[in-house]
Amino acid sequence: MPKTIQFIKSAVLAKDYPTHNMVEIAIAGRSNAGKSSFINGLAKSKIAKVSSTPGKTRLLNFFNMEDSYVLTDMPGYGFAARSGSELKEWKHMIETYLTTRENLRGLILVMDIRRSWTDDEEIMRRFSEKQGFPIAVVLAKSDKISHSQMLQAVQKMKKATGLNAVFASSAIKKEGPEEVERYIFENWIKE
Repeated sequence: MPKTIQFIKSAVLAKDYPTHNMVEIAIAGRSNAGKSSFINGLAKSKIAKVSSTPGKTRLLNFFNMEDSYVLTDMPGYGFAARSGSELKEWKHMIETYLTTRENLRGLILVMDIRRSWTDDEEIMRRFSEKQGFPIAVVLAKSDKISHSQMLQAVQKMKKATGLNAVFASSAIKKEGPEEVERYIFENWIKE
């Protein structure tokens, strides 16, 4: 059954962020990691545009998740076709949001399960740690590998990152989003 998820607005500047008193959870990931598909899995409907062209999300997109929390979809990183000035603007937008948003309680980092942890992900982990909010890793596209490979990938990621909150997810099999949402609700929202 679809949830009552509402797109609130898109923003670049802090003055344009939506005003509300709910907890916010940010979602980040490399372009083409499966972030939009994961968001659609959380919503149980197509609220985020899934594109075959990486790097389509250019703004911060805010979604009201059943009046329980607000999900902030951040533009993907690692997309080389952006100009130098655009990358600089992207970095400023992301850093401003992550450092100034008082309602922010955690960061979900979405990765393709077939990729390794890179400097880009480590920068996001360290940045969130420095800001004092927790991070969870979602290994998307788990349907692309066998079940045993998926279990190994989760264990390998836990070891590489030192994080316990590592989840496998598949938009095709509709597995993962509910487990992640349960985790963030219990650990980041309910408090």
